[in-house]
Amino acid sequence: MSDPPSAAYAAKTKYTEPVARRYFARPARKHVPEMKLMARACRFIPPQASVLDVPCGGGRVTVQMAQAGYHMTAADIAEGMLTVARENFAAHGLHIPVQQQDVEGLTLADGSYDAVVCFRLFHHLPSPEIRARVVGELCRVARRQVVISYFNAASVAAWQRRWRARWKRKPCREYSTPLSELKHYFQQHGFQLVKDLAQRRFFHNLHLAVFVRSEETKA
Repeated sequence: MSDPPSAAYAAKTKYTEPVARRYFARPARKHVPEMKLMARACRFIPPQASVLDVPCGGGRVTVQMAQAGYHMTAADIAEGMLTVARENFAAHGLHIPVQQQDVEGLTLADGSYDAVVCFRLFHHLPSPEIRARVVGELCRVARRQVVISYFNAASVAAWQRRWRARWKRKPCREYSTPLSELKHYFQQHGFQLVKDLAQRRFFHNLHLAVFVRSEETKA
């Protein structure tokens, strides 16, 4: 991509290759439950569907879904993440297309994929304007389903983060979102919520929401 990324939020610029490698080395106690949660969400995506994973990070979700039979494409804005993802795919013997893409402005045609997965990005987005723009792009590119993770504002973990930010004066770099706000963004593009998933509801703040085009819910 020719244009430099905006620094509207840190996650858009911080993933140099060393940072990407540290992020990819996620401990099993976090990685395994997250992938189990993603597997539950994938039950709402038909087998053999074409799926865009954006941002793909090091490709954790991409690999799991490819091994489950989905036709995957991986995309991320960070060259460091794309380098790690390519190595990860090669290590698993997978030939997966990799693209450099900015999720705020995807250079992809409308309805390019059956489904789009957006994992562990939304909680980095600091403003309603950016969140709405990202959701609009995900919905534009997805023909049928969008699976998106977000931090639930009503969880115990989210309350603890707010407490630390207030009383320990730690700057907030991760943002919780009410489900009602997320649903509003998607409804503007003709998508309806079909499932909201969590590891332990009301305790863990990481949720996965599955949205489907309204005409698909009627079919």
